Amino acid sequence: MPVIVALFALFCAPSASAHGLFDGHLDERLPVLFSAVLLGAAWLAYIVGARRVRPHGWEAVWMHLAMLLAVLAVFGPIDDWAETSTSLHMVQHMLFMIVIAPLWALARPLPQWRAACGRWLQPVWNGVLRSGRYPVALAMLHGAMIWVWHTPSLYMLALENTWWHVVEHACFLFSAWLFWWSCLRANPQQVPHALMAMLLTLMHTGLLGALLTFGQAPFYGESRDLADQQLAGLLMWVPGGLVYLAGAGWITWRWLTRMWRRQHAGEARDPSVDNIV
Repeated sequence: MPVIVALFALFCAPSASAHGLFDGHLDERLPVLFSAVLLGAAWLAYIVGARRVRPHGWEAVWMHLAMLLAVLAVFGPIDDWAETSTSLHMVQHMLFMIVIAPLWALARPLPQWRAACGRWLQPVWNGVLRSGRYPVALAMLHGAMIWVWHTPSLYMLALENTWWHVVEHACFLFSAWLFWWSCLRANPQQVPHALMAMLLTLMHTGLLGALLTFGQAPFYGESRDLADQQLAGLLMWVPGGLVYLAGAGWITWRWLTRMWRRQHAGEARDPSVDNIV
């Protein structure tokens, strides 16, 4: 059913979209077709793997919701609108970084992907698992992707060249997924590092949002509206900051809950507690 919905979304995308699947010459469509194949393969692999390794709780719901949002963000009308509107371009980026990526982290798709792909991608899974031990390093990697792709030259390059547009999206999605996964799935020993990673990301994205908000000239070409750029900065600054704060709060709540459960379990096992008046 999720794949049917995704195909429906793809085929119903406006035919006039500059990055659409069915408009323009074949060489212009290749990057978009490549993106569609990658997303479709990842989604199908998850569905196949879920039959062998069943997801827990709401994990399957989070995964299908994230994939559907990814399809709509990449192939829906927002991608076309983002070419002329800085604020809508920011909406697309924020969907990747603070909606889809944390949903992927909550979904924990690695067991299903491993079950579907077998051993031939084992080095990739091992590398991803090892990288999750370093939340601050992944936050720095994700931060580098954010700042690099928001420099005027690369920002415009991604708008003018579809292949670079695909690379930009991949950098945001993959680095954000690793960042959120390492933070939201941090073990008790890694919680301080996860909170530091969240704080670091909150600070530098807020700074970039403030620069866009208070800029006195369009950063991405004179044809861009300054008020639209300022709105883009506010979107990164305020809603984005709230999401990172919510993530830090969830990590802290999860950590404290584990501590309370461990403490109560220790008191239940200690017979001397019953003798306290």
